[in-house]
Amino acid sequence: MPDVGDFVTARLEVTPADETTQAALVVSLPDGMTLAPVVAGSDDGAVWTAPVVYTLAGVWRLSWTVTGTGASVEHELVSVAPVPGAGAGGRSYATTTDLANYLQTAAPLDAAHLLEGASRMLDTRVLAYCRYDVDDAGMPSDPEVAAAIGRAVCAQVAWWDEVGDSTGAAGVGYGNVAIGSVNLGRSVTSVSGDDSAARQIAPQVADELRAPHLHDKLYIGALSVPW
Repeated sequence: MPDVGDFVTARLEVTPADETTQAALVVSLPDGMTLAPVVAGSDDGAVWTAPVVYTLAGVWRLSWTVTGTGASVEHELVSVAPVPGAGAGGRSYATTTDLANYLQTAAPLDAAHLLEGASRMLDTRVLAYCRYDVDDAGMPSDPEVAAAIGRAVCAQVAWWDEVGDSTGAAGVGYGNVAIGSVNLGRSVTSVSGDDSAARQIAPQVADELRAPHLHDKLYIGALSVPW
């Protein structure tokens, strides 16, 4: 599977072919735009090539139209992956360096994506029920609170690595987690994505957020948070 930025040579073989054979290529991008790269023929019309640069992640369609001998229409779908390690640009409370230091090993190539996912999860399931000082961007302004939330996010990513799932697809049940006076959990009555350990808050998140030195800086509300 090619990645964004890859340069490839699209190739079409035509049989039968002769001097009357002609080919044209139209490339449809994932965003709906189209390109018509310059096509070159060889071997008396039997082989046609064109340069293509994959500039967007998603599914590309390469449509060849052959006229003359061997006339036909050929379509090829190509799935292009994002640049390895590229995140979606969302808010993250931890960097890939933070994660590597937390794990004490090299961070995975999709670390940025995982950290953004863990940050969103803690935002909605834990931090929304906490009170702490923030800056104009909504990020924790106290360095100790920022560091603790960053470690909590890394703990969630480490938990996903431990259970081998970051989306809930495995459907493995898990119990309750208490963070201060907040009780986070669900009763597992069936095996589904929501019951998966990946959809639960990692136990280590509580350890990071209820550290004694944060008591006067990070308040965790007395709420029960279901999911």
